[in-house]
Amino acid sequence: MSFVNRYAVTIEWGDCDAAGIVFYPRYFAMFDAATAHLFATASGMRQHDYQRHFGIAGIPMVDTRATFLLPSSYGDEVVIESRVTEIGRSSFSVHHRLLKPDAGQGAEALAAECWEKRVWAERDPNDPARMRGKPVPAEVRGLLGLG
Repeated sequence: MSFVNRYAVTIEWGDCDAAGIVFYPRYFAMFDAATAHLFATASGMRQHDYQRHFGIAGIPMVDTRATFLLPSSYGDEVVIESRVTEIGRSSFSVHHRLLKPDAGQGAEALAAECWEKRVWAERDPNDPARMRGKPVPAEVRGLLGLG
């Protein structure tokens, strides 16, 4: 079973639009932060530390999509549950589920889902202005429960 990280988020005033609900691009920023927290928690290192440790420039996104099911508003306490669902040679897929407490039910309601495809990337030694895919290390696969 793959490693799952739960990242708590408080919806802030600046996350919301004139209707008082989260402006959809803000969700993508939250999901990006959730991916960083997933890797930080799995590795036990902060983002810049695991980048240095694994010799990568980053984990840029190459594809994403989301489905929004329930609105979130200023002051809501939500949790983003994230896991890597697939790892290729140098790319991987992340699935996020944004959960809200279900009022009075004692459960969590699914408010949004996001799917990302990212690349384990390093600077191209022939052109440092460019990045290229690098094989995802076995250590990372193991940390994510996908070894």
